[in-house]
Amino acid sequence: MVPPVSRRALAVQAPIIPVIAQAIREHPGTLSLGQGVVYYPPPARALEAVSALSADPSLNRYQAVHGTDALVAAIAARLASDHGIAVGSERRVVVTAGGNMAFLNLMLAILDPGDEVILPLPWYFNQEMAVTLVGGRAVGVPTDADYQLDIDAIARAITPRTRAIVTVSPNNPTGAVYGRESLAAVNRLCGERGIYHVSDEAYEYFVHEGEPSFAPAALPGSEPHTVSLYSLSKAYGFASWRVGYMLIPAHLYPAIAKIQDTNLICPPVVSQLAATAALAEGRAWCEPRIAALGEVRQAVFDALAPLAPRVEVPRTRGAFYCLLRLASGGDSLALAMRLIERHRVAVLPGSAFGIDDPCLLRVSYGALRREEVFEAIGRLVEGLRGGSGG
Repeated sequence: MVPPVSRRALAVQAPIIPVIAQAIREHPGTLSLGQGVVYYPPPARALEAVSALSADPSLNRYQAVHGTDALVAAIAARLASDHGIAVGSERRVVVTAGGNMAFLNLMLAILDPGDEVILPLPWYFNQEMAVTLVGGRAVGVPTDADYQLDIDAIARAITPRTRAIVTVSPNNPTGAVYGRESLAAVNRLCGERGIYHVSDEAYEYFVHEGEPSFAPAALPGSEPHTVSLYSLSKAYGFASWRVGYMLIPAHLYPAIAKIQDTNLICPPVVSQLAATAALAEGRAWCEPRIAALGEVRQAVFDALAPLAPRVEVPRTRGAFYCLLRLASGGDSLALAMRLIERHRVAVLPGSAFGIDDPCLLRVSYGALRREEVFEAIGRLVEGLRGGSGG
C-alpha cells in the first residue's frame, strides 16, 4: 500500500507559477508577463557585502533566530524613517526567508484547525494556500469595481472563528492601493473585535500616482493587533535571496520563535549580509528604477485601451500589475494556456486568485526589459482581440 498524503496538502491548489512555467518551457520563444519580479538586480553594494563570510568564520555558524543584530537595527531605522513606526518594547522585528515564510509562520502562530482568515478578493494565492495548509479556512470577501476594499462586507464576514483580516497594499494581483481611511477602518475593526490586522506591504515603494502607501502600524494604539509584512524581493531586486521580515506584537514573539526555529533555525546569513547593505542604500536607490517601471506602466495601459469594452482594465496605481477583466473569456486557465500555445505570451489566470467569474488575467510588466514588455503586450492584445485568445 502507498502511504497517504495529508488532507491539508491535498486541499491546497497547485502553485500556478510552476504550472505556467512548465507551459512556457514547452513553447520556446514565449515572453512571460506572469511572474511578479523586477527586471533589475540588487545593489552592487549588497553583492559585495557577502565577502564578510570569508573574513569572519563565525558568520558561518547559526545566528539569532529572529535575524542578525545589524539587519534588525537597519529594519527598525527604515520603519522609523519611512513610516514613523517605532519598534519599541511592544513590537518585535523578525527576519524570515522571504515574505511568504513570514505569512506562513504567522498563520501557524495564530490559527487552530477550522479558524478563519478574511482575504479580500482577488486574493494573493500563496496566502490562501498558507491558510489552507495549516488547517484554516480562507474567507474571500469581494472588493468593488476598482478593487478597493468594501469595509461593510468585511465586517459582515467576521465570525467567532475569525482570527485575522489580511490587506495587501499596494495589491497583488490588482495593483490597487488602499487609502489611509480604508486601512484605518480595517485596523480599527480588528482592534474592536480582538483579531489581527495583517498588513502585507511588499510593494510599499511601488506607487505611481497619488498619495504614497500607508502603513497601518503607524496608527496610535495599533501595536497589540497589527502585523506588518515586508520583503526585499521587489524594490531591491532580491527575489532569489529570500529576505523578508515582519513587525509583530511582542506577545506573538515566543510562538513565532518556536516556529522559526523549527522551520529555519535562522534566516540565511549570506542573504542577511546582502540585505543589510541594500537597506543602507535606501529608498533613494530604488526610486529611479521604480520610476522607469512607471513609464512602462503608462505604455501598457495605452496599449490595452483599444480592447475596451470587451476587456476592462481598471487603472490601479500601484505595484507592477494590471488585472484584466474579460466580458466573455470563459475559463481563465484555459485562456492563459491558449495565449501561450498560440501567441507565445504568458499571463496568470484569475482562478489562481480566487475568481473565475468574470474571467480575469493578471499582467505583470515588472520582469522584462522595456522593449520585451512592449513586444509581449503586443502579442497579448493580438491574442485577446475577439475575447477568445484564438
